[in-house]
Amino acid sequence: MLTNKIIPQEKGIDHTLKLLKEGYLFIPNRVKAYQSSIFETRLLGKKVICISGKHAAKLFYNEELFQRKGALPKRIQKTLFGVNAIQTMDDERHRHRRLFFLDLLNEAGQKRLVSITKIKWQMALRRWQATDEIVLLDEVKYILCEAVCEWAGVPLGQSEVKRRADDFYAMVNAIGAVGPKYWQGKRARKRTEAWIKGLIEEVRTGKRHILPHLALYQAATYKDLEGNVLDVQMAAIELINLLRPIIAISIFITFTALALYEHEDSKEKLGQGDERDLEMFVQEVRRYYPFAPFLGAIVRKNFIWRGCKFKKGTLVLIDIYGTNHNEDIWNAPYVFRPERFKDQGAHVFDFIPQGGGNLVTGHRCPGEGITIELMKVSLDFLIHKMKFDIPKQDLSYSLTNIPSSPRSGLIIRNIQPKY
Repeated sequence: MLTNKIIPQEKGIDHTLKLLKEGYLFIPNRVKAYQSSIFETRLLGKKVICISGKHAAKLFYNEELFQRKGALPKRIQKTLFGVNAIQTMDDERHRHRRLFFLDLLNEAGQKRLVSITKIKWQMALRRWQATDEIVLLDEVKYILCEAVCEWAGVPLGQSEVKRRADDFYAMVNAIGAVGPKYWQGKRARKRTEAWIKGLIEEVRTGKRHILPHLALYQAATYKDLEGNVLDVQMAAIELINLLRPIIAISIFITFTALALYEHEDSKEKLGQGDERDLEMFVQEVRRYYPFAPFLGAIVRKNFIWRGCKFKKGTLVLIDIYGTNHNEDIWNAPYVFRPERFKDQGAHVFDFIPQGGGNLVTGHRCPGEGITIELMKVSLDFLIHKMKFDIPKQDLSYSLTNIPSSPRSGLIIRNIQPKY
């Protein structure tokens, strides 16, 4: 794909409404129309450069050229991430804060969360046998909420599970919303922050005793780059940034079940396969189905890339969905084909469903590893440990709604264990 020295510019005063209308395809549509991996548009009254593809992703994750501070709109901070959270940080301050997440999501931490999640799946399966049908998306939200809260040391009564899980999900569901859905996400964040702040204060004052390796204790005692304990608001925000993304994996897991339904041949292969087959399948789910549409960063200093000028202070969006469906990277990108992941390559910039770059030092999602593991656990249950029917329903999903998921939430019936 050719890139001109003059960046193609979309005509018009502002294109925010087009973005809301087109969703995941906003950038890919223009990349195709301009036959260029880079173009300029205007969003919320400001000039924005959009880029797509493997080389664009490599550029985007160059920390000498881009910063995250100033990239996230306040409206998203007030629902999804929390104000002034790790997603707004750069350089040493970002790397230091990132250790909070990486240390908790190390190999031992991942194994413990996987083990707890397996137990929650088993408990759910027993419950489901007594019901006529369930909505899988909702039920998986509750499974993951119970599991991650137990793993983190966050107390959660059985009567609280639905309310807390729905609030976590509402924050995610508000990312591309306007109107009632956005305000629902904002109210959900306010309630959740108040809840978690109360727990952190209890740990700090000695009213709640908790093991030091648990995430609640770590958040309550974590110190910033200057050696100061985080204020209770920020400690709560970062703990939520550990918990909330786990509940969001319910979207990937629901798409995993949809992929099994839509690709019966894969289901038969997985039934006779091994863990490597499970991993290839969930990786293809992460590539093929929509999750994050794009991510933003601010140009840190003037520079030229491929003859195109990037001016300091400009917002740049990297096309996540389009890069994962780029014909220059993927053969037949709109065909679901798990076998494409037989390659054990690192996929640092060509496969970016949760961002790209270096996992340890960069801005790639620190929860990517546990996402894959929890998807594998869930896929194993769906294939090997339970049998069920999928009735006729609306299993379509919109590329306009962000985040997207099957419209029905994926209803399953006649659930029984496999012995």
